[in-house]
Amino acid sequence: MSCDQSYPFQQVFYVDGAQHPGQLPNWSRRGQKVARSGGCTGVIPTLATVVLLLFLLVFAALGFGGYLMYNMQMELRDVRKMSRELKRAQEFSRAEKQIGLGDDGGEKVDKNERMEERTAAHVIGRIEKHIFHKTLRWESRVGAAFTGGGAVYQLEDGALRVNQSGLYHIYSRVELLFKQCSPTSSFIHTVFVRSTSGVDTALMEAHRAGFCSWRSKLKEHHAWTADSYLASAFRLRQNDRILVNVSQPQYLSHSNHGNFFGLYKI
Repeated sequence: MSCDQSYPFQQVFYVDGAQHPGQLPNWSRRGQKVARSGGCTGVIPTLATVVLLLFLLVFAALGFGGYLMYNMQMELRDVRKMSRELKRAQEFSRAEKQIGLGDDGGEKVDKNERMEERTAAHVIGRIEKHIFHKTLRWESRVGAAFTGGGAVYQLEDGALRVNQSGLYHIYSRVELLFKQCSPTSSFIHTVFVRSTSGVDTALMEAHRAGFCSWRSKLKEHHAWTADSYLASAFRLRQNDRILVNVSQPQYLSHSNHGNFFGLYKI
């Protein structure tokens, strides 16, 4: 039976001012049918409202999820940015400590801060006009030269002294200019350590010769530049001193950056 089906109205006849006993209307039954018809027509709007509310809840949940995702992305971007800035600051601080520079670009003087630096030193060639030392002297505070941590430059003998025992990388380069180069031109480049007892021990040595021989056939005297580079790792003890010798220091070039000497703790 459909929701819009209706029942025919039962006619009531009056006889002499009274209703016929057999034709009394059944009001209770008719009311039930009317109620049933009205309830069926109200289901559809109710279901539509429920479905609409569900859709609204779904869209609201999606929108809230997107908002949370956007906030998380923004926070992640900020965290990455802060991490990069912190990393750059740490790298700058490490480099500053390694080369022994302060905030104003000058050499640090605070003893506690210097002890926290990594032991390292780099000294450059010193121009000698009249006195030629076989054991070379160096510039420790000019240009790119520096000393830091537990490394100290000793002006009196040209040594780099280490205040901490450990493994060190040591390097040295010399550049010599022979104004009249010949097949017999040669030199010896030596890096040695002097212990606290005064004993010298060679660490590295190079003997350069024959670098002018190919021009000797022309019987010409000409200028020629020769260089030597030595580098290796060695275990040093506290207060050991590292020095550099050149057999013919009078031929050293006047290039500060062509002659250098240094070490750092590994």
